Amino acid sequence: MRIGLLLCDDVKPELQSTHRNYPDMFEMTLKKVDPSLSLHCYRVIDDEYPASIDECDGYVISGSRYSVYDDLPWIKRFEHFVRTLYEQGKPTVGICFGHQMMAQALGGKVERSEKGWGVGIATSNLSAEEKVSQPWLQSLKPDFSLVVSHQDQVSQLPPDSTTLASSEFCPIGMFTVGSHFLAIQGHPEFSRAYSFDLMESRRDRIPGEVISRGQASLQQTPDAELVTQWLLDFLKANQTSPGKPSPSTKP
Repeated sequence: MRIGLLLCDDVKPELQSTHRNYPDMFEMTLKKVDPSLSLHCYRVIDDEYPASIDECDGYVISGSRYSVYDDLPWIKRFEHFVRTLYEQGKPTVGICFGHQMMAQALGGKVERSEKGWGVGIATSNLSAEEKVSQPWLQSLKPDFSLVVSHQDQVSQLPPDSTTLASSEFCPIGMFTVGSHFLAIQGHPEFSRAYSFDLMESRRDRIPGEVISRGQASLQQTPDAELVTQWLLDFLKANQTSPGKPSPSTKP
């Protein structure tokens, strides 16, 4: 399977020597579950896009330090591209910023949460009804835990959406739009060590008590491999026939 990583940010330069950059994190995380897949990075933050949607079997949208509602040219162009992916029926997974962009691009709403920052490891509860109806979600676990790092949240879903997982802090933690878009707030690609150092680097904007709780939560073990398996199973289950012609997708 050929997966396109739509890169919306870079790891801070001072953290890259220890944790490398986001494409490296995604490659390690995805290939741990499926060593046969190939990952191809498109720096949409620098206006780099595939010439055709069918260059890849499916796409993953990365997180970002930016907000989807920021008035930046690259974000506007990317929002248009996400709508094109949806309209063309291309299986796509959005993570954090990608999760929020899927909502905004398709008619939902994203806002700065009154609850403040979510950092460290957070647990979301799966919808029992939706778990039964989604073959790629078959697992004995009624909940899952992932590293999170966000202060924006999806506050209103777009049409044709279903919430799959939620928590008291983040009521829309995972959702689908139609049959081929999957969005998740947490980061399966983030290690606990990176989460710790990222919090340290943001002491100028995250309250100290929030960081303390977030770093304490890192004693838990996240379900990163399980969630990554879900994401890949979703992409594979929704693959379209190879060779289907598609127009240029440059925004």
